[in-house]
Amino acid sequence: MAARGDGGGGGAGPGSGSVVGRPPPGDLRSVLITSVLNLERLELDLFRGRHHWVPATQRLFGGQIVGQALVAAARAVSRDEQVHSLHCYFVRAGDPKVPVLYEVERTRTGKSFSVRSVKAIQHGKPIFTCQASFQLSQGSPVQHQFTMPAVPPPEELLTQEELIQKFLQNPNLAERYRKHLNKIQAEDVPIDIKPVNPPDIFCSEPQEPKQLFWVRARGYIGETDMKVHCCVAAYISDYAFLGTALLPHRQYHIKFMVSLDHSMWFHAPFRADHWMLYECESPWAGGCRGLVQGRLWRRDGVLAVSCAQEGVIRVEQTPAQSKL
Repeated sequence: MAARGDGGGGGAGPGSGSVVGRPPPGDLRSVLITSVLNLERLELDLFRGRHHWVPATQRLFGGQIVGQALVAAARAVSRDEQVHSLHCYFVRAGDPKVPVLYEVERTRTGKSFSVRSVKAIQHGKPIFTCQASFQLSQGSPVQHQFTMPAVPPPEELLTQEELIQKFLQNPNLAERYRKHLNKIQAEDVPIDIKPVNPPDIFCSEPQEPKQLFWVRARGYIGETDMKVHCCVAAYISDYAFLGTALLPHRQYHIKFMVSLDHSMWFHAPFRADHWMLYECESPWAGGCRGLVQGRLWRRDGVLAVSCAQEGVIRVEQTPAQSKL
């Protein structure tokens, strides 16, 4: 795993050309901007990305690859063009021991829409492909959206860290699960998370494949080019997303779970460092695959982002043991 803040200097976000390293002690800027999404420009349309957080699987976090690819694509369009959609495929496992190269192709530049294709490369082979479409702002009387779910505000809920600490206080918790929770607690994930209805980790009963949690980037980003916030949202959107498909199947032990693809649609301006409600649901699973869909809502009820993902899910055929 790369050390925190060792990313090359390519600017703090899309369109920026300044060199930014790890923020000094006490700096409240989000590490997602100063490190994770801070790509080094090698050529006009070639960039290098470093790693911040690597999951326990020792595979690269998919949200990091999506976010960095969108940064690279955004560097190849004008400031006035904003991303409205992206469609990605994960084609090989990422190696956390080496940087990722992002090669951008300027597929089309039109009067209203532009398309950029991005290939993420390690060891001379593509590990990920992405197409992102950008649009110049256009008004329209044709507008509608779903209604945001009614949930408690984030101020009334516990963070994921506080919930884990609460579970760890249970004296009957099996040691192997205590170690697992301690490992999660030690991870340096640059996202603040507050589950609305946290699952009972001591229960293996099937649950409805839906979950809600408040999310935001950890640290300050501020008012900036909207493309920066979209890149951060791309990083956030992959966290715990595919796990929604496992909620009805909690009696099984996971052998293997990875993302196959990831799509996003950006609908309205938002701040990724402000709380947003992430509504996730899984309409289907089968054939060792699961489909999940998500919506990111602003606190004022505006639908900001929609997401979809399919992933491989393989489990042990025998149900898992009780955690107590």
